[in-house]
Amino acid sequence: MATLAKRKAQNSPGQIYVDSSCIDCETCRILASDIFGEDQTGSFVKKQPETESEKLQALQALVACPTASIGTEDRIDLTEAKLSFPRRIQDEVYHCGFHSKDSFGAFSYLIVREEGNVLVDSPRYIPSLSEKIKNLGGIKYHFLTHRDDIADHEKFHNDFGTQRIIHEGDLSAVPNAEIVIKGKEPFSLSEDLLVIPGPGHTRGHSTLLYKHKFLFSGDHLAFDPERDRLIAFRGACWYSWEEQTKSMQDLENYNFEWLLPGHGHPTHTDRKRMSEMLRSCVLWMQKR
Repeated sequence: MATLAKRKAQNSPGQIYVDSSCIDCETCRILASDIFGEDQTGSFVKKQPETESEKLQALQALVACPTASIGTEDRIDLTEAKLSFPRRIQDEVYHCGFHSKDSFGAFSYLIVREEGNVLVDSPRYIPSLSEKIKNLGGIKYHFLTHRDDIADHEKFHNDFGTQRIIHEGDLSAVPNAEIVIKGKEPFSLSEDLLVIPGPGHTRGHSTLLYKHKFLFSGDHLAFDPERDRLIAFRGACWYSWEEQTKSMQDLENYNFEWLLPGHGHPTHTDRKRMSEMLRSCVLWMQKR
């Protein structure tokens, strides 16, 4: 729990605050960008919420924070914020919330489908979240983009009987995975789900393409809103930048409108613009 004694001096005076346990995962700045800012110490409250919408966004960031580094001066009812997750993004795709410190605050997602729901990477296991997911049809597949973002996969497996999916290159992180992706060729999990191996960030990193519209990119690819461009994390490439660049080139063979990363800002644009941004990202990577 956040504590007033550790409240950062940078915080705007008022009810909401960030304390010094913040790990700078960016979660709060993505969920409530008008409220939270960033400096060399990580996140802080740059403006206290004023409208009801801003208050809800701030409390959503509070319950999503992986390290419980956001607090309130007075006791506040968090029921609405907790029940807002999973939060619908578009169509059948939801943001799970409840980020895990074991995944350094990575985003996780839920795809609701008649053929069986898919959990992409892993949030914290929270009973209220589990109940909400059960009401949405449970979980059939648990797709894990790579070894870093597996968090509470075992708890979800025990609760839902999930079929965990991971590439053989990262299998040591989930040795009991039910479905193991092999090699570099795309794997069709079903008509609407395509697993695209993308080694680079880790040896076994993969992305998931849903309905040729939503790309769940893990730590492979993200969006930088300040520069309005797609990016890869050169300073957080644990396996091979050369391989990651090749993997990014492979993604140019696919069309999608939504980019939903583990770290970084989700973004939506038309297919032509997304393709152009991806090409620019590849060219940038080739020069590094």
